[in-house]
Amino acid sequence: MKDVRFASLLLSLRISVMRAGPAVCAALALLALGLALWAWLLPQRAAQQAVLAQPLPTPASLVRPPPPPTANENLAAFYQALGERRYAEQQVKTLFDLAAKTGLNLRQGEYKSGYDKASAVSTYQITLPVHGPYQNIWQFALQALAAMPFAALDEISFRRDAIGDPTVEARLRFTLYLKEQP
Repeated sequence: MKDVRFASLLLSLRISVMRAGPAVCAALALLALGLALWAWLLPQRAAQQAVLAQPLPTPASLVRPPPPPTANENLAAFYQALGERRYAEQQVKTLFDLAAKTGLNLRQGEYKSGYDKASAVSTYQITLPVHGPYQNIWQFALQALAAMPFAALDEISFRRDAIGDPTVEARLRFTLYLKEQP
């Protein structure tokens, strides 16, 4: 008896589907799929809301900054960053090599050494007159500072003879800060 009732139910469902057409059937199938998906996602959404409702930790509890360096550590880092005085001539050669690499015409420079007794730091001032394109001069200055982290670019001046002239005459003054011994 159950088989007959089930067969008649399937037959009436089949007839209803034929009368409704494929568009209505597709819409009903999508509606049923949406309801099933909603019923499946609803518990997950509630779990997410519970997690989001919890208070966030304070930024101070997440990351602790390192303690600031002491004065002695700063002083040691300063002296460690200095170049060595015995290699000053090699640093001048580095400047000349960088000038040639960037396509600058580097003439004879002026050199002046100094010493500060209070800090026990030697200085070596190098004044270089260069001739070349403006972009190359800046490229040379930046490469020199990158190659020698103990150097400072104290002064740079430019001069152009005519507005249309592609080359510039520049004067760069570097100071190398050096220590006596490693």
